[in-house]
Amino acid sequence: MTPDHTAPARRTATAAAQPARPTPLTWLYAPGDRPEIVRKALGSGADVVIVDLEDAVAPDRRAYALDATAELLADPQPVPVHVRVHAPRDIPPLVSLPGLVALRVPKVTHPTDIGRIAELSQGLPLYPLLENALAVEHAYAIATAHPSVHGIALGEADLRADLGVRDDRGLDWPRSRIVVAARAAALPPPVQSVHPDVRDLDGLAADCARGRAMGFLGRAAIHPRQLPVIERAYLPSPDEIADAEKIVKAAEASADGAFLLPDGRFVDAAVVTDARRVLALAARRA
Repeated sequence: MTPDHTAPARRTATAAAQPARPTPLTWLYAPGDRPEIVRKALGSGADVVIVDLEDAVAPDRRAYALDATAELLADPQPVPVHVRVHAPRDIPPLVSLPGLVALRVPKVTHPTDIGRIAELSQGLPLYPLLENALAVEHAYAIATAHPSVHGIALGEADLRADLGVRDDRGLDWPRSRIVVAARAAALPPPVQSVHPDVRDLDGLAADCARGRAMGFLGRAAIHPRQLPVIERAYLPSPDEIADAEKIVKAAEASADGAFLLPDGRFVDAAVVTDARRVLALAARRA
């Protein structure tokens, strides 16, 4: 499939027509074969719940997981629910469910993988997961393969295994690659992959700070105790909010496209755009 280079413009126009929603920062996985855990996840405070039919489910329970998920999502849910499918055959029983918002598609390697998935999903938003070296090389092509692609993310456990990475620094380039690809495709910033040690909250906070500095926005979680740590890490600090307010106020008072702040900093349109982004995110604190 040839990458659809008109997709970014169409996505931008569509987004402009949609009512604004709070930017999701926390994405909580729950195993599809444990509907009682999924229901707890729905009340956990996560911005998005991801029902997992893939890695979290044993092969002999995947049929049950699909049935249980279809039953649960037959009704609208209090928060957006995505389903990470295991295989394309999982999609037809899910697409018309009132409680389903989007599909997460694992192990996407090439833009041609998206075409068949898009047909099956009948317009549902798709979030391809890039989990090997070839997928990372094709990041922009995957991101622009179809208008149904609403975001991309790394599957870091599989990517580590594929690359033979033994140190977190080995993932710096793939992480930057998908941040750039998402931005070039007019998609939201990618969400960080899960932090697998649910007890290491200090490590989670530090890693979220690194992810935020690299251009990620929000993070997937595997336990509710990780959610407040992720949200705190990705929300702007009071100092950042105050500085953004100063920049926006000065921009509104200035007749020039670029100007100097009293403290000597040069401000142009890009700086103002970033300040407005900070203030939009800060609204979550209210």
